[in-house]
Amino acid sequence: MRDPFPYPPPEWLVAASQPYANFLNFPSLPLHVHEVAFAFVLYTFCYVVVSPALSRAVIPQRYRNFNRRTRVNWDVHVVSFVQSTVVTLMALYVVFYDEERKSIRGGNHWEARIWEYTGMAGLLQAFALGYFLWDFIICLVYVNIFGVGMLAHAISALSVFVFGYRPFVTFYAPVFLLYELSSPFLNIHWFCDKLDLTGSSLQAINGVLLTSTFFGCRLIWGTYNSVRVFADIFQVIRNGNTDILGLDFGAPLHFTARDLLFIANESELQRTAFAGSRHLPLWLAGVYLTANLTLNSLNVFWFGKMIQTIRKRFDPPWGTKGIGDDVVHWEPQEKAPKSKGSVKAAKARAEAALNEPLVADDGSKSAEVSGRRTTTAKTRRRA
Repeated sequence: MRDPFPYPPPEWLVAASQPYANFLNFPSLPLHVHEVAFAFVLYTFCYVVVSPALSRAVIPQRYRNFNRRTRVNWDVHVVSFVQSTVVTLMALYVVFYDEERKSIRGGNHWEARIWEYTGMAGLLQAFALGYFLWDFIICLVYVNIFGVGMLAHAISALSVFVFGYRPFVTFYAPVFLLYELSSPFLNIHWFCDKLDLTGSSLQAINGVLLTSTFFGCRLIWGTYNSVRVFADIFQVIRNGNTDILGLDFGAPLHFTARDLLFIANESELQRTAFAGSRHLPLWLAGVYLTANLTLNSLNVFWFGKMIQTIRKRFDPPWGTKGIGDDVVHWEPQEKAPKSKGSVKAAKARAEAALNEPLVADDGSKSAEVSGRRTTTAKTRRRA
């Protein structure tokens, strides 16, 4: 399937980017540099302009009251919601409507799944690459907020999709992008927490959708297709199309900018135009498999944390709300008033501990001890 992006790559940009792409052995990247740039600018615009403007219009008071950390997190989740929705729809379209891709799904087509290229797969990778480039920068700048795990996720995803332009396993690009099917629900769950909807019916329904899509798409579908891509790479190794240290991928690097633009318009020609000698360096297989295993391991870890976090929002027996030290309350809890002075503070603590005022109804000072009222000496003299 040809690239359906409405704006074709300008010849000057293809020519300008081609030397760098060839040096890195990404010969098909010049056809999609403008799309990567478009996606990066789109997500940056959502983060800098759309999210703040929309949030100030819809939840003005709450958004203004967010601290810096929460505001950064909020804007990032808005971008994530937009990206995951866009890229999931694109991936589903490729899976169901790309006839060329359907023809190599099964059987002994491992060579096609490893080396073939289509413009539609390149577009899909461009939107993913633009996002993960943006995500990498955000996670690097705010590593104190998002942590090392999210930074590792960004690096792994960036590696997987940039190496697709050699081209390499572009068949599996829409497969692994369907991981994002769970991300809109993950973002809605987070928004519920920030909008005082923790434990609400909306969050409960969303929680079911979140856990089911995360488990189905990332753990079942993702693991199954990881095994498939590992099996295809094993076929390459078994057939001797590899070496240990070589950098050459076998793809032809002699195309001119006009050649690339011609290839982009020919559906059948583009499928094998970059395959060349069909050679796979083992280091590339190692990088891809390591990144894939990292992503799968993070998904298993996050699923466990997700179940734990969701259960804290709801009452037993299904939930764990109110159990343990890290209690999550749906309703905002009132803060106890601060007492001024050491005498007043001691009195407040004593009343709370004994569950009885230290001043009796008759005005005398008293305390409950073993079921009897004990009066002070001053009170006895008055009596």
